[in-house]
Amino acid sequence: MIGTVSSRHDDIADDLRHQIRTGRIKPGERLPSEAGLADRYKVSTVTLRSALAVLQGEGLVVKIQGKGNFIRRPLRKIMYVGAWGTLDPWTAADAALRVTVRSTTVPADGHLTTLLKVPTGSPLAEFFCVSHEGESPHGLARIYIPHDLAPAGVLDDASSCWEAVTRFAVLGPPPAAVRETVCTRPPTPDEAATLRTSSAAAVLAITRVATDPTGRVIEAALLVFPGDRVDAVFTTHHVTDERQTQG
Repeated sequence: MIGTVSSRHDDIADDLRHQIRTGRIKPGERLPSEAGLADRYKVSTVTLRSALAVLQGEGLVVKIQGKGNFIRRPLRKIMYVGAWGTLDPWTAADAALRVTVRSTTVPADGHLTTLLKVPTGSPLAEFFCVSHEGESPHGLARIYIPHDLAPAGVLDDASSCWEAVTRFAVLGPPPAAVRETVCTRPPTPDEAATLRTSSAAAVLAITRVATDPTGRVIEAALLVFPGDRVDAVFTTHHVTDERQTQG
């Protein structure tokens, strides 16, 4: 019985996949309701959802809460440039890519006290940013700055730092050093919901810490991108010893 159910949901996934790839179902098109599809294929909604889960995991179908299942439009990858921590200029300038920003003040606690090297309860300016191309999220960032270093009026008007936020760049003055820690991992439930990705699909997570010449942390950023929607580029610059060049 188990084998029969498994085979049936695979058959349904194969049929829908074929319709998507041959263009019978167009990108952006909403699929019939799950109950309607289950009736069409003469299966239970449990089996039908298992078939849709296969296509969601492959990135062909996206489920939007309260709206239904949609055929995902082909996604153009964005590029994250390491060392200075920003989206590349071509990506950031693309009119199709937009970033929503929410700013607030939060007290430092837990890992934030460690990242920013501040006492528990210290006020931090927080910027929660999500980049979109159409209806598809491309990445999210939580950016934290010690409150006394936040640019004047930025919490009242996030658009005052719009250019930097749009690029996920360091918001304050140019830092003396930027340290980035990169890993792949499963998304948290909140990240999966925000990015509309499968909880089984890996994300690229970047923790970026910027410091000034005294070593003070002037910003910490937690960046998360779905693994299939981003390329990250890191370049090493070799510094020539001036004594050798003068000799």
